[in-house]
Amino acid sequence: MDKLLFRPKYRFYMIMSFILIMTLTGCSLLPVEEEPLKPPLVKPPQEVYRTAVVEKGPIAREIVANGALESYHFEPLEFVAGGGELKEVLVRAGSKVKKGDVLLQLETGNMDIELKQLELNMAKAVQAIKVAKLAEDSEALKIASLQHDVDQMKYKKLSKTLNSKQLIAGMDGVITFVTSMEPGEEIEAYETLIIISDPSKLRYSFQVNGIEDILSVKVGFKARVKFGLNELEGTVTQTPSSAPDTKDEQLRTRNSNYMFIEFDKLPDDVVIGQRGDVSIQLEAREDVLIIPRSGLRSYLDRKFVRVLEEENKIREVDVEIGIDGQTVIEIRKGLEEGQAIILQ
Repeated sequence: MDKLLFRPKYRFYMIMSFILIMTLTGCSLLPVEEEPLKPPLVKPPQEVYRTAVVEKGPIAREIVANGALESYHFEPLEFVAGGGELKEVLVRAGSKVKKGDVLLQLETGNMDIELKQLELNMAKAVQAIKVAKLAEDSEALKIASLQHDVDQMKYKKLSKTLNSKQLIAGMDGVITFVTSMEPGEEIEAYETLIIISDPSKLRYSFQVNGIEDILSVKVGFKARVKFGLNELEGTVTQTPSSAPDTKDEQLRTRNSNYMFIEFDKLPDDVVIGQRGDVSIQLEAREDVLIIPRSGLRSYLDRKFVRVLEEENKIREVDVEIGIDGQTVIEIRKGLEEGQAIILQ
């Protein structure tokens, strides 16, 4: 045995055996690791939807808009014989004016001085005529009379030119429009600079959106207009389709986009320019199935809703709609009262 210990091969096996024994012994001395705990099962939260219940109720299709009171009797003022340099605007929006008041003045240069000179010349001619008559000087009388006639013709012509440099009110009323141009700017002929309106002859005007609304409303339709606490009933008196033909391009464009409503009587506290809300009912039904507008979905020509059923199941349902109201829509086919639909 001692001889075996000294053999190299035997010693190698002994060393390897010792290392293996120590390794196994060391592993047995280490603490045993516990198995990791499995995570608890967590149910995913259910998705929460915004819903509404299909119910029965009234519905109406109506035009709703905002407009203002304006005068249907007004006078636009412009220069027709030519323009010139703006000197002064004598009124502003809201100013009350009388017929004959000067509202706007163009530069006139020395026309006023020349006019006074002609007045002086005519006075001198009149005096010369008197002297010639007393002296019974026919030649002097003829010359003085001709001079007076010439000066008088010049005076009338210059006076007309001077007056053409002013815009003068042709009626009593209130200024509802004034040009924003400043003194020194050049004014063109046929450019509306001031509008006078009669505040006792008022109508309500509002802009319509869409050809469907334009074609739906006829002259004679009743309308409700609310001015603050005042709610009045009026009658549609003009629509884009009933507007009279005009050569005024600006007026023609306006008439093609506006409707007008008139009233039997207006309260004293309602004034020109005051804004109000209008509603014109086109059709109405009672006790029909209705849903909020946000519940209806569309894709190409398809109209459908998403119905929420038990256990949060969702089903798409095609529907047939009726009246399209401001906040709700009539459902003619596809749904039943009490069903829950998902809102967008």
